[in-house]
Amino acid sequence: MMPPTTKTRFAPSPTGELHLGNVRTALFNALLARRAGGIFVLRIEDTDRERSRDRYATALQGDLRWLGLEWQEGPNAGGGAGPYLQSQRGDIYSRYYGVLRDKGLSYPCFCSPQELESARRAQRRAGQPPRYPGTCARLDAAQVQARLDQGLKPTLRFRVPAGRAVEFHDLVRGPQRIASDAIGDFIIRRADGTPAFFFSNAVDDALMGVTHVLRGEDHLTNTPRQLLLLQALELTAPAYGHISMIVAADGSPLSKRQGSRSVAELRRAGFLPGAILNHLARLGHSYQQGAYMDLDGLAAGFELDHLGRAPARHDETQLEHWQKQALAAAGEDDLWQWMKQDDDAPDGIDARVPAGQIHAFVAAVRDNVLLPADARLWALRLYGSPGDYDPEADMAIRAAGAGFYRAALSEEAQDGRDFRAFAKRLGAAAGVKGRQLFMPLRAALTGITPQSAGAAGRDAVRWQHGPELARLWELLGPQRVRERLQAALRLCETD
Repeated sequence: MMPPTTKTRFAPSPTGELHLGNVRTALFNALLARRAGGIFVLRIEDTDRERSRDRYATALQGDLRWLGLEWQEGPNAGGGAGPYLQSQRGDIYSRYYGVLRDKGLSYPCFCSPQELESARRAQRRAGQPPRYPGTCARLDAAQVQARLDQGLKPTLRFRVPAGRAVEFHDLVRGPQRIASDAIGDFIIRRADGTPAFFFSNAVDDALMGVTHVLRGEDHLTNTPRQLLLLQALELTAPAYGHISMIVAADGSPLSKRQGSRSVAELRRAGFLPGAILNHLARLGHSYQQGAYMDLDGLAAGFELDHLGRAPARHDETQLEHWQKQALAAAGEDDLWQWMKQDDDAPDGIDARVPAGQIHAFVAAVRDNVLLPADARLWALRLYGSPGDYDPEADMAIRAAGAGFYRAALSEEAQDGRDFRAFAKRLGAAAGVKGRQLFMPLRAALTGITPQSAGAAGRDAVRWQHGPELARLWELLGPQRVRERLQAALRLCETD
């Protein structure tokens, strides 16, 4: 018999925007399927009537496609195990509720939230783990009907078999063994008739032929319940693996305050899909090589035994590292489209950079940008009016003095086509070299210096050196070079 095709899934609830944690879950499942030549399923778990929104379901599909995480089965992709929205699977769930009822493995529960909380408090005071005490497990048909006649709406609970040991091999954490007596009967259908997560999630995985499920370690305690359910329904369970949680760089829970952002926010800021994927692929998973990889490369190197158990630390500087690698791998045309994204202002980057200089501009600044805002700043600096100096650049120009810029204008007038030759002549004429030569030139040509990196409002590391002066010299051209040197001279002469 042929082994089953590897099939994984991502099953988000459309109650908000996709964040780093659930995107990493989607990525790991997509990589596992891709490596095996299998199938990646998208299932929308939209049974939470109060919080689920169609706009979130649409948005998360757009985010996944933007990242390149296409699904082979699911909404707008087809597949033989649909519908792929749980809100449309009510008849399927009813059928399996009936199976459990006929086997005597489910019962209605009329306990109120207040009664359940009171029972949990009593168990905690007694030093016991909180679990359902079985209050409604022994109601007979007449007692059930009496409560229904009162208008009470019950939940439906699964009757957990006593004295059993639930055993399974976790793909990440190895052998697991849990006593069924520690679980307690759990809800599989809410009082409003919608399926509870334990039930619909497990049933759908089985009916959709999912073979492997990678999900957060916070779901580890759910697995014994779901295995018991699937055994009772005589359905095949997938292999479960519980991946480490993502925490902030300092080890605290990841939050907005600690740098957690949604995919939509990262996209709007200008982060590239490849940067996000390469960053997330290494949070809780190790690769033998540290190079930037496309999705096929990430899939080829993805190994279940490389998944770690320790919390995975999200560090914004690592995301920025992969952003730099993604930019380095991008072609100039793609970079230009990225630089001008969401910038349709009359004085935006597209309006500032002449069409004939687009490739030269991209080549000049690509190593010194992290986000589109940085490219826009360079366009403003290189194509804006001369004489707009940050405080540190102003100081550097004044420190160099009028004599330096008179010499610069003189040497440029003789022959300024070759920057390196010009700089050599200027250094000899002004009696300076190294930093004392190039810093005043950079300040005059761009209005910023490495010390004035903060003017960009971004990390100073990207601005330590700036674009090569030789590239900028050529990009600016003789006329604009002279205008900037003259503006610097006028500044010095005002002292």
